[in-house]
Amino acid sequence: MAKKVQTKSTEEILWDSANKLRGSVEPSEYKHVVLSLIFLKFANDKFLKRRQELINEHKEAFIEIPEFYQAENVFYLPEESRWTYIIENAKQEDITLKVDSALKTIERTNKSLEGALPDNYFSRLGLDQSKFSSLLDTINNIDTLKDEAQDIVGRVYEYFLSKFAIAEGKGKGEFYTPKSIVNLIAEMIEPYKGKIYDPSCGSGGMFVQSLKFIEKHQGNKKDISIYGQELTNTTFKLAKMNLAIRGISANLGNKAADTFSDDQHKDLKADYIMANPPFNLKDWRAENELTNDARWAGYEVPPKSNANYAWILNMISKLSQNGVAGFILANGALSGGGEEYKIRKQIIENDLVEAILILPGSMFYSTDISVSMWIINRNKLERTVELNDVIKHYRDRRNEVLFFDLRREGVPFEKKFIEFDEDTISKISQTYHNWQQIDFESTYQNIEEFCKSVHIDEIRKKDYSLVPSKFIDFKNIEENFNFDEKMNEIKTELSSLFEQEEALKNDVVNVFKSLGYEL
Repeated sequence: MAKKVQTKSTEEILWDSANKLRGSVEPSEYKHVVLSLIFLKFANDKFLKRRQELINEHKEAFIEIPEFYQAENVFYLPEESRWTYIIENAKQEDITLKVDSALKTIERTNKSLEGALPDNYFSRLGLDQSKFSSLLDTINNIDTLKDEAQDIVGRVYEYFLSKFAIAEGKGKGEFYTPKSIVNLIAEMIEPYKGKIYDPSCGSGGMFVQSLKFIEKHQGNKKDISIYGQELTNTTFKLAKMNLAIRGISANLGNKAADTFSDDQHKDLKADYIMANPPFNLKDWRAENELTNDARWAGYEVPPKSNANYAWILNMISKLSQNGVAGFILANGALSGGGEEYKIRKQIIENDLVEAILILPGSMFYSTDISVSMWIINRNKLERTVELNDVIKHYRDRRNEVLFFDLRREGVPFEKKFIEFDEDTISKISQTYHNWQQIDFESTYQNIEEFCKSVHIDEIRKKDYSLVPSKFIDFKNIEENFNFDEKMNEIKTELSSLFEQEEALKNDVVNVFKSLGYEL
C-alpha cells in the first residue's frame, strides 16, 4: 500500500521559507519583511489581471492611467514596482534597495496606501542575500488569485500574524488577538450595520473578522464603516496593509498615535466597539494630565497606575445610543479597589454591563495571565431589531447581567495554547442571544459551572465584584480553584505594588534633594 504523502499548505511553505531569515533578523522585524513581499505579489497579480481586462476591452490607451485601476479597487503599479521587475533582479546585490523603492513608488502612486508600507526598511536590515532571494522565489510561485473564494492572501496574512505573535511570545505579540476570541466577540455583538471602532487596533484583526462575520451571515459590507487607532507606527502600517489587501477601507486616523493623549476620533459615536487593549498598562498618563478629560465625565479619573478603566471609559464615551462594545481585559479589572472600584460601581449602577465572560488560560500568545471579556450595552430595553433578514425581539434586560465561566471550554492549539472551536463559539453566543430574547424563558436556563443570569441586587451584595465564579454555581468548589491562574493574578498584583513602592521612594528622595540633602 502506497504511503500517503502529506502536502504542505501555501501558508506552511511560506512560513518555512520565512524562517530561513531567522537569526539575522528578529521575529518582530521579519514579519514586516515577509508580509510586505506578499502584499507586493498580491498587488501585482491584481494589477496584471486588471491590465488584461483593459486590453480585452480594447482600452490599451488607458493601461498606464492609475484611475482605471483604482476605480476597480486595484492598485496601479509603475513598472519599477511590479513583481516581474523584482524577480528579474532577485539575484542582484541591490535587490533590497529595489524592493524598498518599489514599495515607496506604490505608496506614492496610490493615495489610499499613504502611510501603509515600510519606508527604506529592507536595505537597512542587512538581510542575507541568498536567503532573501530564496524567499522571493517561494513567493513568486504563489498564484494569489487562483481561488478568490479561498482568500489565499487573507489566509496567509492570518496564519503569519498568528505565527509571528507566537514566535515573539511574552511581552510582545500584542499586535494580534487570537482569531477564535475575535470571532466570539463578533458572534456576540453582531456588527451588521453602522460604525465599528477599535481604540487599539493592532494589525486590524477585529475589522477583518467583523467583515467575515457579515459575509458569513449574508450581510452587506457596504453597510459598515471602520474607525481605529494604533500607537506603534510599524503596527499601524501593518494594519493598513492588512486591510488594503482585502479591499477594506478604514479611517485609522492621520497617524500612529496614543488613544488617550492624541485621540484621532474625538467626536465618534460608534455602533459597535471591538477591542483588545494592552493589559494593565502602567503610567499611561502623567500625574496631572487628562484629569478633566471629557471621556470620564461623571466618573472618577482612572488611576495612572493602570489604564484598564481608562480604556473602558474611552469606549463607553464612544458608544452611540444603541451601541454595543465587546472587549478583553485582564481579570484584575473585575474586582480592583480604589478609583477602579468607584468607576466599576458607577458603570454597574448606570446599567451598562450586559455580560462578563471569564476565558480559559493560555489563550493569548503574549501573556499567560487570566483574562475576561466584557459586553457593554447602551440599550438593554425591549425592542425589535432587523439584522439582515433576521428579526430579533429583545426583552427588557435592565438590571440584569449574564455571567459565563469558560475556563473549562476550548481545545488545544499549537501544543501549549487553547482556542475556541466553532461549536464552542456557537454554544456561547447562542446562550447569550437566547438570554436576550423575548421568549428567553423557553430557550435559556442557568447552567451549573457555565452561565448564570444575575440581578443587580446580587451584584450589590457582592460589593460590585464582577468575578463570574462569585455568582455561578459549582458542584465542587475545590475543582473551581485554579492554582496557576490564581498565582498569576497574585504575581500581577505584587508587581503593581512593588512598582508603586518604588515610585513612592523616588518621590521621597526627590523631596529631600530639593531641600538640599545629599542622599
